[in-house]
Amino acid sequence: MRSLLLGYGLFASALIIGSCLLYFIIMLLSRRTVLATIQSAAYSRFRELGHSAYTPPVSVLVPAYNEELTVLESVRSLLSLDYPGYEVIVVNDGSKDGTLQVLIEAFGLQPSSVSGYRRTLRSRTIRQAYRSPLHPRLVVIDKDNGGKADALNAGINVSRYPLIATVDADSMLEKDALLRLVRTYMENPEEHIAVGGNVRIANGSTIEHGMVRKSRMPRRWLPAIQSVEYARSFLGGRIGWSALNGLTIISGAFGLFRKDRLIEVGGYEPGCPGEDMNVVLKLHKRMLDLGLPYSIVFCPDAVCWTQAPDTLEVLASQRRRWMRGSLWNLAAFRSMLFIPKYKTIGFLSLPYTIIYETLGPYLRLTGFLALVGYCLFDMTNWPILAMFIAVNALVGLVFTCGALLIDEMAFRRSPAGKDLAKTIVCSLLMAVGYDQLQALWKLAGQWEYVRKSDAWGNMVRTSWQEGADSSAASPAATASAKSGKQSQAAKAPAV
Repeated sequence: MRSLLLGYGLFASALIIGSCLLYFIIMLLSRRTVLATIQSAAYSRFRELGHSAYTPPVSVLVPAYNEELTVLESVRSLLSLDYPGYEVIVVNDGSKDGTLQVLIEAFGLQPSSVSGYRRTLRSRTIRQAYRSPLHPRLVVIDKDNGGKADALNAGINVSRYPLIATVDADSMLEKDALLRLVRTYMENPEEHIAVGGNVRIANGSTIEHGMVRKSRMPRRWLPAIQSVEYARSFLGGRIGWSALNGLTIISGAFGLFRKDRLIEVGGYEPGCPGEDMNVVLKLHKRMLDLGLPYSIVFCPDAVCWTQAPDTLEVLASQRRRWMRGSLWNLAAFRSMLFIPKYKTIGFLSLPYTIIYETLGPYLRLTGFLALVGYCLFDMTNWPILAMFIAVNALVGLVFTCGALLIDEMAFRRSPAGKDLAKTIVCSLLMAVGYDQLQALWKLAGQWEYVRKSDAWGNMVRTSWQEGADSSAASPAATASAKSGKQSQAAKAPAV
């Protein structure tokens, strides 16, 4: 038994060291890519895109299910974007609350026909289309409930333009965010088939008229920890994976796609619990099967603000759902593993997801059991154990500081003062409690996948005026719960 425990300790240590080294390499790639982006932007004519007749038009799709508390601010932010030619298509996916009614009242919507509708992709029946005389860019589609993927497919069928942007109904874009995504696309429009945006946590920030006027760390600790988690994932991870053309996901909260490529792969997959990961892997597979040059890239300066869960119950439900989505897609694309033509995806991205995302929770659980065994067999060297825990926390802090450094170098957005101190504390808390909870939630998600559970769970939405500071007077706190059949995940921050 002693030899078994010792062997396990060596195996676990090797995996941890390997994970840290790989993540450190990815972060170095992120830094190099950001520096190149800064240099390129200094000589680009980025702002002229907003006034150019050659800027490609974009259809912005907003799937909405029971989003009456957040959808108005989100749509207002989209209607005020600095972009010359675009349409906003809100797809009400059979909401059971007042989502459709608040849109009708706020924007003066009137029943209308949908010009240019093509049933290219499979989707549920559209009941009615609406347009606003005051906001000609806005189209609202009311359809039977079919889930997020089905709503996105319906939006693609209705869309008029060659580029598709997807935005969650509980998210808000910065005014130049779409322009920045399209700038990245136009650097190589033949090969850049998809571009992902940067997602930030808006809890605790000042929000006025559909815009984040002043960003701050969330006041509550749970959203604050998620804010650090998102920074690590998007700034410390996705930029590096993008440089390797190894992104496995573009966040459903904000992404840009070539419409023709989406249609080629059959659009979004109904019934898939991780449609954002699924569509990206389908695009990778399609292009690699055809042997065509392509890139799926990440644009760190195109910022989308979203709400983060502020209770353990809601966060656990969200993370279990993300785990189900990862397993579903790993099973669906297992044929890409270690096949030469699938390059980075087959040899690095998918194996990384399997080892460190899917098997990682078992490593943490068995590591705890091994620690108990070390104590029972009097094999524990307490100074070494304390040093191991300290090094683990320090490595996490290094990754957090690396993400903040990238943020400051590129965008001058890193926190200062009390927010910086809170960021450091949150990073330490992730190592000594949050990561262990994540492991338990992932294990629960895997069990739900085995049981073929497709429940969305409860996703509580809070009014933007309640979920963030505002100069305007706030009504009493209210919330809306998502439950039942809507089973598609959205904003996975997994690296």
